[in-house]
Amino acid sequence: MTEYKLEVTTGNMRNAGTWDHIYITLYGSQGQSDKTELDNYGLDFTTGATGTYTIKTSLPLGKLLLVKVEKDPFLLLSEDEWYFSKVVVMTPEGDRVLFPCYRWISRGELVELRGGRATKDFEEVFPFLIEHRRKELTDKKSLYQWKTLAEGVCNISTFNDVSELPSEIRLSIARRSEILNSKKMAGIELMIKGLLGSAERWENIEDMKKIFWFQKTTISEYVSEHWKEDDFYGYQFLNGINPNVIKRCSKLPSNFPVTEEMVKPFLGEGTSLQGEIEKGHIFICDQKKMDGIPARLYNGERLHMASGLCLFYLNPEQKLMPIAIQLNQQPTKENPIFLPSDLETDWLLAKLFFKNADSLDHEAVHHLLNTHFLAEVYTVASFRCLSEIHPLYKLLFPNFRYTLPINIGGRATLFKPDGALSTSSLGYDGILELMRRSLAEMTYSSLCLPENIAARGLESIPNFYYRDDGLKLWKIINSFVKGVVEYFYPSDSEVCRDNELQKWISEIFTHGFLGNKDSGFPSNFHTVQELVKFITMMIFTVSAQHAAVNSGQFDYYSWVPNGPLLLVKPAPNTKGQSSTTTVLDTLPNVGETAAFAAVVLLLSETYSDAVPLGMYPEERFDDPAIKRMMQEFQAELSYLGEEIAERNSKLEVPYTYLHPANIENSVAS
Repeated sequence: MTEYKLEVTTGNMRNAGTWDHIYITLYGSQGQSDKTELDNYGLDFTTGATGTYTIKTSLPLGKLLLVKVEKDPFLLLSEDEWYFSKVVVMTPEGDRVLFPCYRWISRGELVELRGGRATKDFEEVFPFLIEHRRKELTDKKSLYQWKTLAEGVCNISTFNDVSELPSEIRLSIARRSEILNSKKMAGIELMIKGLLGSAERWENIEDMKKIFWFQKTTISEYVSEHWKEDDFYGYQFLNGINPNVIKRCSKLPSNFPVTEEMVKPFLGEGTSLQGEIEKGHIFICDQKKMDGIPARLYNGERLHMASGLCLFYLNPEQKLMPIAIQLNQQPTKENPIFLPSDLETDWLLAKLFFKNADSLDHEAVHHLLNTHFLAEVYTVASFRCLSEIHPLYKLLFPNFRYTLPINIGGRATLFKPDGALSTSSLGYDGILELMRRSLAEMTYSSLCLPENIAARGLESIPNFYYRDDGLKLWKIINSFVKGVVEYFYPSDSEVCRDNELQKWISEIFTHGFLGNKDSGFPSNFHTVQELVKFITMMIFTVSAQHAAVNSGQFDYYSWVPNGPLLLVKPAPNTKGQSSTTTVLDTLPNVGETAAFAAVVLLLSETYSDAVPLGMYPEERFDDPAIKRMMQEFQAELSYLGEEIAERNSKLEVPYTYLHPANIENSVAS
C-alpha cells in the first residue's frame, strides 16, 4: 500500500469554510487513486484552516499530474460555497507538489487542478495533460468571449452582469459589502442635506464645502483653498491626476499666436519668450483632439467644449505657471488669448474651461481607456489563451484580480448612455468619440513611461514627482519581470515556440489596439526582450498608472470647480464682460455638483481586501527561484516606499499616489 499525504487549505476570508463533503482523486502518470472523502475527526474546512489527510493506493501513481476535487452537499436546504486555496501533496518519494486553486467552489461542482512547475504548451509530454490543456482552453474560450462596445474602441467581454462571472474572479463578500456601504452612507448624507437632485444654483462657491461633512482629505481641503492660484493650477499638470498631457514647447504652434508683448510681464526679468523656449522653460498642453467633438444638449441647448491650448512657464522659483490660454484651436477675434493680467473672472473662466476639457480627457482616456479598458483586454486575452499552468498566467493573475467585475459594474452605473459620466459636458456619445480618436492616435511608446517622458521632453523639469516615482517603479517592475521571464524563457526560440503566448499577444493586438500596425504595438513576439518590455508595460499600467490617475480623484475633483466635468454656459469669447455671477452660473447646479462629488468619492475608495503591488498572497508558483524573486521585488518596493515617504514629509502637497503601499496590484476600483 502506498500513502500520499495531503495538506488542504481553506481560505481566510469571510464565509470561506464549508460543511459539505469534499472528495479528492489523484491522477498520476501510472494511474489514479480512488475517489476519497477528506474527513477527520471534528470540523473540517473551517475558515483559514489547513487539514492533513492521507490517500492510500495499491500501487504508486508515478509522476503526479492532476488533482480532482469534488464537493457534495451536507445539508440540502442551503448553498454552502467553499473557498479552496490549495492542496499540497507529499508523495511516497518525498516530493512536495503544489496544486493551487484559490477560488470559490459551489455545491456539486468539481475542479481539476494542475500541479508542479509552471509549464509552457510545447513542454507537455503526457498525452493526458495535453488533452486536458486543450479542453481547458476550449472551455475558457467558450466562457470568455469578445464583443464590440462601439466602433473604434477596445473590445470588451460579453458579460453583461457581474452575476454571470465565474466565482474565482468575482468581488469578495467583504468588498461588495464595503462598496454598498460607501454608496449608502454618501447617499444618505446628500439626501439629508437635500442636495441630490436639487436644481438650485450655487449662491456662493464657499457653500460647496458643505457637500460632505466627514468625507474630506488633507489634499481635498488644500484644493478647496488654493484652486484659483496659478502656481497650483500648473502644479496639477505635473502631479495632479492627469500628468500625461503636458510637454515641453520647442516652438509655438502657428494657431497659437502668443506674442512677446502678451507674456513679457509674467516672464523672468531680463528674458524673452523665445529665450525661455530655448532654455526649455516653456511648456504646452494642446487639446486639439477635442476639436469638433459635439458637446451634449443641456436644457435644449448645445454645451460648449473647449479644445484649447495652454502655455506654461517654469519661473525662477521653479513653479509651473499658466501664462496664456486660448480656448479653441483657430485664433479669431471671438477666440482671444486669455492672460493672467486679464479681469480676474475672465482668467478664472478660461482656466475652468481648459480644465473642463482636461478633466474629461483624464476620465475618458487616461483613466477609463488607458487603464480600465486595456486591463480588460489583457484579462480576457489571458483567460482565453493561457492555460492556468502557463507561467505568465500564474505571474499575471494577481494583476487581473477584480478587473472584470469592476469594469462590468462601472458600465452598469457610470459609463452608459444614462450613466454618471454621461451627464458631463461631452455626454456619452462625445466621450466615445474622444476615446475613438485617442485609441487611433495611441502608440506603444506612450504607454511605456520612460519613452513617454522622453517624448514629451520632461526629463529635467523639477518637482515632477509622478515622473520621479513612476520611473523608479518602472525600473523595479522591469527588473522583476526580466528575472521571471528569463527563468522560463532562456532563449528567444522559446518565446517563438510558445503558441499560447503568440495567440495571447495576437488577441491583445486585435481586440485592444484594433490591429493598428502604425501604433507600434506588437502582434507577436520574437525575442525575450520584447516580451519583458510588454509584460513590464502591462503590470505598470494596471497597477501604478491606474493608481496615478484613479486614487486622487476625490482629492482633486470633489472640489468640483477644480476639475469640472460639466460647465453649463458658453465659454467667454470676449474680455471684460464676466463677473463672479458668471462663474457661478457656469458651474453645475447643486444637485449635479453633489452627484459628481459622490462619484469621485466612490471611485477613490480603498478597501480592506486590497492587495498592494508586489504582494502575492496566493501561492501559485511551485518554483523556489520565483519565490525568491518575489521577495526581492517586495524589498525593492519597500525601499522605494521609504524614500517617497521621506520626500513627502518635506512637501506642502505630498505626492502619495505612487507609493507602493498605495498601489493596488490590479485595476480594482
